[in-house]
Amino acid sequence: MAEGAVTLFLCGDVMLGRGVDQILAHPGDPRLQERLITDARDYVALAERINDPIPRPVDGSWPWGDALPVLDDLAPDVRVINLETAVTSSDDFAAGKAVHYRMSPDNLACLLAVEPDVCVLANNHVLDFGVKGLEQTLDVLSSASLRSVGAGRDEEQARRPATVPLEGGGRVLVFAWGMASSGVPVAWDATRRSPGVAFLREPSVAAVDEVADHISEYRRTGDIIVASLHWGSNWGYDITRDQVRFAHALIDEGVDVVHGHSSHHPRPLELYRDRLILYGCGDLINDYEGITGREKYRADLRLLYLVSLDGSTGELIGLRMIPMRARQLRLRHASSSDLDWLRDRLDRVSRPFDVRIDRERKGALTVRSLPREGSP
Repeated sequence: MAEGAVTLFLCGDVMLGRGVDQILAHPGDPRLQERLITDARDYVALAERINDPIPRPVDGSWPWGDALPVLDDLAPDVRVINLETAVTSSDDFAAGKAVHYRMSPDNLACLLAVEPDVCVLANNHVLDFGVKGLEQTLDVLSSASLRSVGAGRDEEQARRPATVPLEGGGRVLVFAWGMASSGVPVAWDATRRSPGVAFLREPSVAAVDEVADHISEYRRTGDIIVASLHWGSNWGYDITRDQVRFAHALIDEGVDVVHGHSSHHPRPLELYRDRLILYGCGDLINDYEGITGREKYRADLRLLYLVSLDGSTGELIGLRMIPMRARQLRLRHASSSDLDWLRDRLDRVSRPFDVRIDRERKGALTVRSLPREGSP
């Protein structure tokens, strides 16, 4: 790694509730209010139906599986996850929602296992169990000295960035917003007097101005700025023109990495002005194993994103993506054929952004930019 480089571990949705919560040492109440499934343990049974039995209880490291030694070996400076699960014992199911995610606070060891520096909460599940559930989530994370961003007891707390100091005096600032396109209800928008998430209705010019003004309040010279966005649909590879313009405008305003999530599978990547745009990282941990109907997207394949930046300028030095595969509600190393499938798919969908995806001998995926004549 180049001297002065800063490496970030980024990933998509980390959903530790429902079936995942049920296999851990302290499972919470399994009751659900879904149309077809009313017991979270049924998601464990679905996973076992297509793969091997899952031992119970498992320790907190189980869902992370092979990802933990990979991260320990690569030793990123900052670890950022999108925690798409309320950490609560609340039974206040949010009305009008088809799916609710909660992890028992007694299972916090599962979150601590990955040693996150920042937990992004600006998503469409953090208020699944109402204000009480959000407030307990904030309390549990704070009591464990975990930084959170994107949700809070009021607008000021929800929009305040997570600040991670670096050795040598630098800082990484993580800002987070959730958008309506990902399913975040407008009613969840935090205000001066009510808890909620940092909300943006759409990726518009007005939203860019709002975000840029907000970032300028906190930025110091030399800071690395990450904009974490929960946006877009769950499935498919199409990126809207508004999303592209929004991501480009953020970088024009000084953002170094656009960290997009919400999609259940990885979406295209782009390099713009030597900065990285991840339009959709895909899920990292969930309990979807055994659910059928979207097999063509291979949502069982997951990615660990290791983003290396110049610590002085924020420019991208390198990106390594480590493929994983979910099996028994646990991350395992992806096979060679799985890796090839993912490389081919990401390469194809990223070509409109003049990006090619390559495979390293050791099994990681890397990115390179081609000369471009104009933006997509």
